[in-house]
Amino acid sequence: MSDEENKMPLFQHLEELRSRILLCGLAIGVGFVLCYCFKDRIFDIFIMPWVKALPAGQPYKLIYTVPYEAFLAEMEVSFIAGTILASPVVLWQIWRFIAPGLYENEKKYILPVIFFSSLFFVSGVLFGYFVVVPVAFKFFASPSSPYITPMMSIDKYLSFAEKMLLCFGLVFELPVFAFFLAKLGILSADFLRRKRKWAIVLIFILAAVLTPSPDIVSQLLMALPLLVLYELSVWIVYFFGGKSAEVAEETGE
Repeated sequence: MSDEENKMPLFQHLEELRSRILLCGLAIGVGFVLCYCFKDRIFDIFIMPWVKALPAGQPYKLIYTVPYEAFLAEMEVSFIAGTILASPVVLWQIWRFIAPGLYENEKKYILPVIFFSSLFFVSGVLFGYFVVVPVAFKFFASPSSPYITPMMSIDKYLSFAEKMLLCFGLVFELPVFAFFLAKLGILSADFLRRKRKWAIVLIFILAAVLTPSPDIVSQLLMALPLLVLYELSVWIVYFFGGKSAEVAEETGE
C-alpha cells in the first residue's frame, strides 16, 4: 500500500481514537461489573498480605472512619480488578490504533513487545504482592509494646498497597524499555556495562524514592530485583541491539 493510501485526515484519526477509547472504556466497564459481583472474594485476596503479617491473635479486620469509605473501597478494588481483566482488550485496541502507522519491519515487534511488557508488569505486581508487601507489613505490624495494637484503615491500606504494586509493576518494565532503546540505536550493551557502577547507585536512589514506605527492607526488596533486571537488560540489548548503537560505541561518536 502506498503512503498516500495510508494517509488519513486528522478528523478520521480523531474519530478512530474516539472509537478505540470507547471500546476500551466499555471493556473496563464490563470487567468492573463482573468483578463487582465477586467483590467480597476479590477484597479478601487483596487484604491477604495484611492478614498474614499480623501477629497471632491480633484482629485482622480493616476499619473505616466515614460511612462511605467501605463502599468506595469495594468500588476501587473492583475497578482495579476489572481493568486487569479487560487489559487484553485494551492492549488490542492500542495495537489496532497504532498499527496502520508502522512499517512492516516495525509491526513484527509490536505483539511480542505487548506480550512481554504485560508479562513483566504482571510479574512485578505478583512479586510485590507475594514478597514485598507481606514483608513490609510484617515489619510495620510488629508491635513494640503490649499496649500497641496495629489497626489499619481501608483507605490507608489501599493507598499503600496500590502504590507499592504499581511501582513494582512499572520497574519490572526495564528490560522492555531497554529493548526499545536498543532497537532505536540509542543504547548498547557496552554502554550499560561501562555505566554499571553508576546504575547501581541510581537504582538504590530510585528504590528509596519510589517505595511508598520509608523502611530499608522495602527499598532493598525493590533495589535487588532492579539489579537483576539491569543485568537482564544488558543481555537483551546485546542480542537485540541495533547496529547503529554498536557502531556509535566503537567509533566513540
